Amino acid sequence: MSTGTYAPKPGAAPVGRMIAAQTALETRMLLRNGEQLLLTVIIPSLLLVLFSTVDIVDTGADRAVDFLAPGVLALAVMSTAFTGQAIATGFERRYGVLKRLGASPLPRWALMTAKTLSVLVTEVLQIALLTVIALALGWSPQGDPVSVLGLLVLGTAAFSGLGLLMAGTLKAEATLAAANLVFLLLLVGGGVIVPLDRFPEAARSALELLPISALSDGLRGVLQGGAAMPWGDALILAVWALLGLGAAARFFRWE
Repeated sequence: MSTGTYAPKPGAAPVGRMIAAQTALETRMLLRNGEQLLLTVIIPSLLLVLFSTVDIVDTGADRAVDFLAPGVLALAVMSTAFTGQAIATGFERRYGVLKRLGASPLPRWALMTAKTLSVLVTEVLQIALLTVIALALGWSPQGDPVSVLGLLVLGTAAFSGLGLLMAGTLKAEATLAAANLVFLLLLVGGGVIVPLDRFPEAARSALELLPISALSDGLRGVLQGGAAMPWGDALILAVWALLGLGAAARFFRWE
């Protein structure tokens, strides 16, 4: 046995391995958080079941579930990529977690990548669960799956950018309050449960430019109407994604 066979070999792991490990950690932390599960899984599921089985809102569709399912899928994306991520990242910043991770071998861009991948993993689980529930309620989705995937990715980018911007610029308590308030306002005024044509024309013109409205309307056009990629809605989401991610990269404070 030669000298040095068991000599230590210090150094950081490959970036890809670090991102994978951090993604797994972020996902486990999210799935173990009861409040996050309430926001990202239980509330969308309850809304889908309640409004599909009880005639509360006139959706104008042949079956309520055909209108509601795409909107609830959009709500699930917003709850994870925006509300949940903003609150979790805001408190990590407050408690110095981000500062300590920033001093580790894991690059800051890799940490943000891991957070984004964790959001995507959670969304896959959400969408799978909500799809099963909607199908059990009689949902008959149509359209091109590629268009649906494109809209979901654009929506995730848009809401993720806005969530990181909020978490990186506001105090944790302000982020908690603002993120929940925005969630409630967009739930009511984003075309998720209540059709936008129920609002006055002036308000509707402004509401249609919101990312939740573009995502829910785009998904509804594809899944309910069997339309091709709704490029107008996709453009709105792309603009929000560029603005949100760009502002987050520019103004995010790690301490």
